[in-house]
Order: sequence, then C-alpha cells, then structure tokens
Amino acid sequence: MDEEAAAAQSLLFSQVHFVIVQSQSLKVSEAATLTKLLVDNGAQEHTLPGPNGRIALGEITHIISATSDFIEYDDATDALKSVVKPDWVTASVAKGRLANPRSYSPDPRLFFSGLVLCCADIPEGDKDAIMGGVLATGGLYSSSVTKLVTHIVAMTMDHEKCQTVLKKDLKCKIVLPHWFDDCLRIGKRLDEDPYTLPNPDIIHMKPGDPFLETKRIDLQGASSVQPRELPKFLDCQRPNTRRVDVLDGKKVMLCNDLDIGSHLRGTIEELVNYSGGTVTNTVHRADMLICQYRESAEYRTASRARKEVGNLAWLYYLITYNSWISPMKRLLYYPVSKRGLPGFDRFRISLSNYNGEARVYLENLAIAAGGAFTKTMKEDNTHLITAHQHSDKCAAAREWNINMVNHLWLEESYAKWQIQTLSNPRYTYFPPRTNLSDVVGQTQIDRHAVENYFFAPGTVEESEGSEGRRLNAKALEQHDQDTGPRGSSQDLVPDRTRPSGSTPTAPGSKHMNGPVRTPAANRIVVHGRENITPSTTSSRGAKDRAAAKLHDQAADIALYEKEKKRTGGVIFGGRRRTSEDAVSNGSRKRSVSKDGGTAQEEYGRDKKRPKTNKLPPPAMRLLLTGYKGWEKNGKKEAEDKSRLRDLGVLVTQDPTTCTHLASPSIVRTKKFVCALARAPMILSTEFIDDCLAKDEWRDPEDYVLHDSAGEQRMGFKLSEAVSRAKTHRGHLLRGMPIYCTETVKGGFDVYKSIIEANGGKCLLYKGRAGSNAASRAGVEEEDTDAMDTDEPEYLYLISGHMPVEKALWPKFRQLVQGTKKLPRIVCTDWLLNSALRQELHWDEVYELKEGAISNDHERGAPGEEPQRLQISVFFVNAQEVLSHVGHFFIPVGSS
Repeated sequence: MDEEAAAAQSLLFSQVHFVIVQSQSLKVSEAATLTKLLVDNGAQEHTLPGPNGRIALGEITHIISATSDFIEYDDATDALKSVVKPDWVTASVAKGRLANPRSYSPDPRLFFSGLVLCCADIPEGDKDAIMGGVLATGGLYSSSVTKLVTHIVAMTMDHEKCQTVLKKDLKCKIVLPHWFDDCLRIGKRLDEDPYTLPNPDIIHMKPGDPFLETKRIDLQGASSVQPRELPKFLDCQRPNTRRVDVLDGKKVMLCNDLDIGSHLRGTIEELVNYSGGTVTNTVHRADMLICQYRESAEYRTASRARKEVGNLAWLYYLITYNSWISPMKRLLYYPVSKRGLPGFDRFRISLSNYNGEARVYLENLAIAAGGAFTKTMKEDNTHLITAHQHSDKCAAAREWNINMVNHLWLEESYAKWQIQTLSNPRYTYFPPRTNLSDVVGQTQIDRHAVENYFFAPGTVEESEGSEGRRLNAKALEQHDQDTGPRGSSQDLVPDRTRPSGSTPTAPGSKHMNGPVRTPAANRIVVHGRENITPSTTSSRGAKDRAAAKLHDQAADIALYEKEKKRTGGVIFGGRRRTSEDAVSNGSRKRSVSKDGGTAQEEYGRDKKRPKTNKLPPPAMRLLLTGYKGWEKNGKKEAEDKSRLRDLGVLVTQDPTTCTHLASPSIVRTKKFVCALARAPMILSTEFIDDCLAKDEWRDPEDYVLHDSAGEQRMGFKLSEAVSRAKTHRGHLLRGMPIYCTETVKGGFDVYKSIIEANGGKCLLYKGRAGSNAASRAGVEEEDTDAMDTDEPEYLYLISGHMPVEKALWPKFRQLVQGTKKLPRIVCTDWLLNSALRQELHWDEVYELKEGAISNDHERGAPGEEPQRLQISVFFVNAQEVLSHVGHFFIPVGSS
C-alpha cells in the first residue's frame, strides 16, 4: 500500500484538484480528453455541485477554462486559485513538470498569453527588453526555434533562425520589433500583418494609403444599453426549439428602474423560465439582478453581496447565445449612471474612421458617460475619437486645435469612472498601418473603481434597520455555498443573542455546533520546506493588542510616509536613496513559480541561460544626426550601438532627453534644430569613430564641434547659440501661436516639432471657416509676460511658394483682422534660422508677398536622414519595460 501511495504522489498532477468549465471554445469531447489526461497523471476531478452549478472553491487548486467568462472567475482569482487554459495541461505533460499558470491564464489583460517568442538579429539589451515585456503580459520566451514558437522578432530575413522557419515550413510569424512596441504602447494585441516580414506594410506603404476596414460582428448586442429587440430564435410555445440552460438554477430579479411595461416584463419572465431560471421579487434571494441604473438601492445591495448585476442587453445575450459572459466584460452590459461621469458633460465628441457596430458602440458609450455626441464635427467640439489619423475630420481637428485621441481614452475613462488625462501617450498614439477599430470593445469595467465610487466595499445593506453591523461579502458568499440557495433578508442579520465571548458563526453553517477548527493548509506542498506557518483564527484580544501597537507607532508611520514623498524614495536606516542607488538596485528579480521553475520559462531552453546586461547608468545620452558610418548597414549599426552602450554612451533618438549631440557639421536636420533648444554639448562625429576604433571612453571636451565654414554660411556663432539656448531653456517661442500650411516644403510635422521644442504652439492652417475663433483662442492663451512689449506683435504663417499656398495668404490676413496682432507670412528660413540662432531673427528676405518672384533664397527644409529600423534603449527588467513602453523602438520614418 505504501508503494502505491508513493507512486501516486510521484505522478505529475498528484497535487492538482481541478474542475473543467465548458464553453463554446471548450467542447464536451475536448473536456473529456483533458479529464482523462489529468486523472491518468494523478489529478483529482471535482464536478460542478448543486443545482445552480457554482464551483465550490475550497477544494479546488486549478480551474481549466478557455475563457474568463464564468461566474466564479473573480472569486477564484481573489482566492489565488489557478485559472488556466487547456494548453496548460498539454504543456505540463510535454515538459514533465507543472508549467507556470500565469503564462496560460485566460485573463484578457495578459494579451500575450499563448505567445512563444524567439529573438533573431537584435541587440542583447533590446532582446531583454522585449523578453521582459512579453513575460509580463503572459507570453513565453524560447532561445531556440522549435515547433512551439509562434513569433520570431527580427530585422531582416537573413538570420539563420528565419531561414530555419522557411526551410522547415514552421507555422510561426516573423515580425519586426515595432509590433511589440506598438502592442505595449496601446496595451492590446494588434494584428501582426502590417509588421510581418519580408514585406511589412509599415515600410512599403504610404501613411495616406487606404486602411482595410473590418466588421466587428462580436459587438452585436453589446453596442447599446437598450436592446433593440427580443432574442429572435426563441419561441416558448414550440417544443422542438433547442434547450437553453444558461440560467439553470439561478434566481433573477428584474428591477423596477427598467421602465418596461407589464406585457414586456411578462415576456422576459417567460424567457428566464425557459432558460432554466426563476424570477424573484427579493434582491436578497436573487442570484442575478437586472437593472438599468447604478443609483438604485437594489443595485447597491446586490453589488455589495457580490451578486451578478447587469442590464437587459446582457440578459438578452445570455439567452440568445446560451453562453455565460460576465456583465463587466462589455462596458454597455453593465448598468449606467443617471448623472454620468463627473465632468464629462462639458465634452462634445465626434467620431472618425470607425464604422458598423464599433461606431454605434462608441456613440452610445459617449452618451452613457454623460458627454454630447455629434455626427458632424464643428469648431466647438472638444474631442475627435479616431481609429487612425487620415480623414477630413482629422485634418480639421488639427486646424481647429481639437483634441484627437483613440477610443481607449473613452473606454478607460468610463471603465475606471474617472476622466483620463490626455497626456498619457496611449491615448494619442496611432500605430502605422493599423486600424484601431479592430480592438474596440476589449476594455472591461474596473470592478474596484466602480465599488469605490458607487458603494462602500465589503458590506451588505440590511433591510431591517440594524444597528450598523456589516458582514463581509465573501463570508456571505461562502455561507451561500454551504447552505444552498440564498435565504430571506433575515438570514443576513447577525445573531444578536450570541454571548459576547463566543465565536460568531454564520446561520445555517455546517459547523455551527462543532468545535472551532484551524483552517486547512494549501494543498500544493512545496517540497523541501519543513516549516509552513499555519493560519490563525482571529480574536478580539489580538485585535486590541494590534490596535494599541499601531497607535504607538503612529508617529513613525507618519514620518515614513513623509519621507516616501521625497525624490528617490527611502532606504531603511534613514539614508535617502540617490539616483545611483535607484539604478543600481533595479536589477532583474526572478519570481519562483509553484512548480519550482522561474517565471521566464522556455520551450527547448538551452542549459546556458541567456546573459542579462547589468550595465551602469549611461554617462552620456547621445543624439546622432548626419552620421554616415552606418548608412545602409543596419547590422553594423546595432552592433556599434551595443558597444557604445558598454562604454557608457546611450544612443537615443529623442531630442528632448539627449545630453550630447553629435554631427559632422552644422546641419539643418530636424534632430539638430530640435536638440539645440535643449542646449546639449555639440560634438563632432569623430567622437563616435574614435570610441569604436579604440574601444574605450574618450573625453568629449576634445571633440567639441568647430565648423567655421558652417558658421560663416549660417551667419551665427554656434557657441553663442548654445549659450542663448541655456538661457531660454526651451522657451524661445514661449506663448507664440504659429500657423503653418499643410503642403509646406519638408512637411507640417517637421515644423511642428521644431516649434514645440522651442515652447511654441503650431497650428495647421487650411483657410477653413472657424479658424478665426481658433486663432483668437490662441492669442488669449499666450503668456502675458511675452506680450508685455511696446513693439508690434505679429501672427506668423509659415508657407511656401506653391499656388495652393498663395491662395491662403489673403484669408490669413483677414483672419488676423480684429486681433491685436499684425500678419506676417514667412518662408521656412525664418523659423529654421531663429531656432538655430536661438533668437528671434528678422530680415525682410523672410517675408512672402504676392507678386514676388521666388529666387530660391530658401535653403530647403530640414534634411531627412535615411530610414532605419533602430533599437537603442536598454532596460533591466519587465517593470521597466512597461513603465518606459513606447520608447525602445523608433517608428519608421523618423528623422
């Protein structure tokens, strides 16, 4: 007998107690196969108990489900039960040990779940960054190419791993690293097609090319809080209609705020009965509450008791598809607020580039949040929600200075019940060649945010006016599991006749008259540990002692909270943390899973673990422009950047964060002009060549850029310009609204970047009606200090000589009439020379007038550098990846 017990204990799933939740994605036959595989390897199956089919979580260690759409999902995650996809079973069998449950979670927030990544020709530092981001969002990493690899990230198809995929015809996608960057920026899993090698659309297609429109069939029925019609296929009088059992054993209450007639209410009650449920008039007896608004007493009572609360649209979905889904999974399946989201009533919202059900869904969501929706956009609109940036509305939004955001801003504001700031780059980022309508409707209600705003968490309202006693909602739920169906409101009131010293017991509990028992330890035993700290039951004396101790430590706690607010945080012992400490202590930490493995699990992992770069903070953040050493050689560029990083030089692409700028001469590129506003030390590119040639750090003071020919040609001293830039601190154009035509040489976006880098405000001018109001608004927003001068003030329009631009000049002069400014229509040289000199430089040659013949006095637009696929920032751990998301890949087309 002892040998049989030992053999059973040695089986793979010997410590697993599981239940399988069937759904449309997990059929009966597949569930039977999984059950046999688990039981044969030592697992113990638990069936769904009771007439209402609820899972008793006490004995369960694992729940096998293809989705998170089952009633107990939130309770299971709160109880730290492992909810895994069916793939977890097969993966564990393949590896001979329990796989990490996190990598197989059906949680929609882990959008890389099921992805197995392998990296090809990218630098080690960026490989660690991608790996950390994938692991943090539910994916896995493999160092070698196997049949289980789903994605290979590469720069070209020349790498041996990519060639292996082609030769063996493996079913995996080879994508640019930009795909991971865009997914992490948006926080959703995007379509891989525009990023797939060998011909990615983000490189070969132009930004203005038409986007592929998709129909969102999955949003049908979830696009409105008011269902349009009853479920079509149901006929309660026909005996041959297929059986609907989604509400088996459940008690449903229809709230009075639904505002439906008696005839429709009777029809809905018949549908509930037909689906296996019953209708009740008491919220305390109900398992599900169907209501319209969050302000009703029934809503608060049901929500505090952790019952399922949804609206009619949700109920119709359950009956129509005979499939369970949480009412919080779709924003419009959950009751709305009569008053709307606080502050949202001042917004006027319009939509662009969304169609079909996705458009209807966003329209109704904006109204449910309390905003005003307009089909046509006018100058008084405050927000334009768009799936990409190419439409007439988008062009008008730029001209009228209307906030242009993607749908995530609206969805997350509603889900979190708080208006989200527009400074979050997730809401203003539009991935190239990606239509964001593909990811509409994936945001869920934030349960904790709704609880905190609409009702006090963890309490249950009592219908008999008790003395203020409250029961924990989870205790109530356990009481329901032990005693079956919920009782009347009297069952929710604690027993006041119990002696003060006795242990409180839930009415009807199985152990009401039995001895007090110590809670059972976790079934998953970590082998090799001798001591497991047991849980203890609570007592009033222990609580009193803890409260007294907490009171004694109040002064220390207050001091600690004060110290936490200091820059850099607090290190125990009293010493403040310096910036060096913050970086040096940021080394990667590996979390140990229950099966003894690490969170970084691999398929086919080599015995030698991949090296982890633990580099000191960079001594220099270098921005390069005009450098020819890496032209048309992406591989050499990646290798040289890695070597420079080892020497303390971090090559960046962001002019706002660079400390040094390297250029062969004074050039009029976008990078050079924008970076100059931050007053960096300007070096010759010989600094890069010497560092790489000698493989050592060189003193930057020996490589300060001297370009006498360039200074003579441009008419200014570079050292003086840098000195003025230090004085201005990026505010050369502070408070100045500057207009720019759309077809100006070099592109509107280039000049917008230069103006904003110097503290100005760039507005697109198309001569449309309504720009006059936008101009006056810009004048009112100007800094009063900048306007306090006796000299005449000007409103500038940057333009070229094309006929379409000249046609705008009279309209611009008319625009300025009625303001306190004078119009000046100038060529691009005025802006470029002023930004290079770091002083507002005026010459009559800059002004454009009708009838004047262009003598090509413009030197041209800021130079564009060759497109490169570049990766340049190194991260230490997954948390840093997610906090810096959107910075370690440079979008195609940047200069």
